[in-house]
Amino acid sequence: MKDLVYSRERSLGAAALGIGVLVWLGLIVGAFGGALFALAASFVLLQAARFALIAHVQGKGIELSEARFPDVHAQFIACCERLQIETPPKAYIVNGRGGLGAFAATVPGTRFVVLTPGVVAAMGKHVDRVRFYFGHELGRLRMEHLGVALLRWPAMWLPLLGAAYSRARETTRDRYGLACSGSPEGAARALAALSAVHGKNLDGSTAGSQAKPASRFWTSFHELTAGSSRLPRRVARLMKVEASLPGRDRFAYLLAMFVPHVGRLGVRFGALIMVCALAVTATVAVTAYHDRKVQAEVARAVADSGPVRDALVSFYHANKHVPGSLEAAGIPTKLADGTPLSLDPKGMALTVALEKGELVFTPGIDKKDRMSWQCKNGKGLKPSQLPPACSEMKIRVD
Repeated sequence: MKDLVYSRERSLGAAALGIGVLVWLGLIVGAFGGALFALAASFVLLQAARFALIAHVQGKGIELSEARFPDVHAQFIACCERLQIETPPKAYIVNGRGGLGAFAATVPGTRFVVLTPGVVAAMGKHVDRVRFYFGHELGRLRMEHLGVALLRWPAMWLPLLGAAYSRARETTRDRYGLACSGSPEGAARALAALSAVHGKNLDGSTAGSQAKPASRFWTSFHELTAGSSRLPRRVARLMKVEASLPGRDRFAYLLAMFVPHVGRLGVRFGALIMVCALAVTATVAVTAYHDRKVQAEVARAVADSGPVRDALVSFYHANKHVPGSLEAAGIPTKLADGTPLSLDPKGMALTVALEKGELVFTPGIDKKDRMSWQCKNGKGLKPSQLPPACSEMKIRVD
């Protein structure tokens, strides 16, 4: 059955697995405990949802057997034999409330396939079409290994790669469905019925012509960010395995590079994540720029106020007391650029009144009885806005 696997699924899957392993290693080695916990918790919740789904299916569905829906059960067994599945998973029919659908899922120790009565009724007596659904879902189960899925999962959120790998897996599942069906026309019409499209006159040439709009920007963008190919593309590949399909708009790739793949949550949710990420990035960038700008102002103030501090120390050594003000010591009350200065005579603390806040220099005596100055943030300044030279500085004055 390896020949049914779409070639791009292998290459994209290997790339996703490699990136996923690197991300997990980075989380573990880098000790990002919070992020690692969030990812692990999300995966556990996903498995809990799968268990809940199994409970729902087993409680509300009817399991196929030789006694219950024997015709459909026979088609399911024939499909498993065609795909060389030695131990067929359990198959159920669950009320879809009038909708058409089929799905498959797996958790440790349990695999199952589910069809709705609407699928069976819509296909009527067309055995090949019902088998397409079975084959498609069996293809979904063929490589559902939780360990590999867990390793690959971080990479599935990446733009372009995650969606491309999901589309490649979908193509493989369509091939499995075609292998079960045995009839390209029946498989194409079954696929069209799933999309609520009447496939009575659907053929390969029609699918090829319908695939042309994919060259348009927004159509291409939607497909590049979605985990499912457009119906005409899928039908074209069913009618002809190596069908020649029109390319996608190149500019759509540029925009799609910024939209993470969020699986069944949809393209809109991925675009919302992109907008939120851009907003957060812009906020962080603006804040960082503002802090850098203030840091540069503080650094200039540290350098420019050096002579004032030296003058205060000289006055103290000469007069053995702290001056009542800068004017009393004959020291300018402003820096060269007009920045105001003030002195607190109680502790001889020099304050530099900057545009965004205050920078305070306080004197002290070190262990060797030498006077020194320490720089700290005052009113309005944040620690992150102080340059390293200021936050760590202790200027000794002999």
